[in-house]
Order: sequence, then C-alpha cells, then structure tokens
Amino acid sequence: MDPDLAMVVGVVLGVFTVPLIMSAISDGRAPRVAAFMVIAAGGLVLWAINEKPGGYSINELPDLLVTVIARYLT
Repeated sequence: MDPDLAMVVGVVLGVFTVPLIMSAISDGRAPRVAAFMVIAAGGLVLWAINEKPGGYSINELPDLLVTVIARYLT
C-alpha cells in the first residue's frame, strides 16, 4: 500500500470515528467499534509517517487528500 493512500485512509477513518464515539457515549454503550477504528486509523497514520522519508506536515495534508482521491478516481 502506498504511504499516501494509507495516510488518507487513516485520516478519513479518524474523522469518521468521532461521531461513532459520540453516538456510543450518548446511547450509554461502550464504544467498541470506535475503539477498533481509532486503533486502525492510528496504525495507518503511523505506518504512513514511518514509510515516507521526511514524514508529512499538517500543511500538506489537504493537497495529499485531493491528490490521492484524484489518482484513484481517474
């Protein structure tokens, strides 16, 4: 897997985890699925950072997101 794709998937999973956690807490349930998604997202992001020489900066994440989406849609 490409480190750029892993970073984008990890960030998207992390963003989708927030509503899942809020829903589980408001329903009085344990956020088991959300915890698994946090672990998966964190693992993907850490793997991507370790695989790319120099890592990623916060400023390049929007461009990275657009580039990866464009790469797989065309």
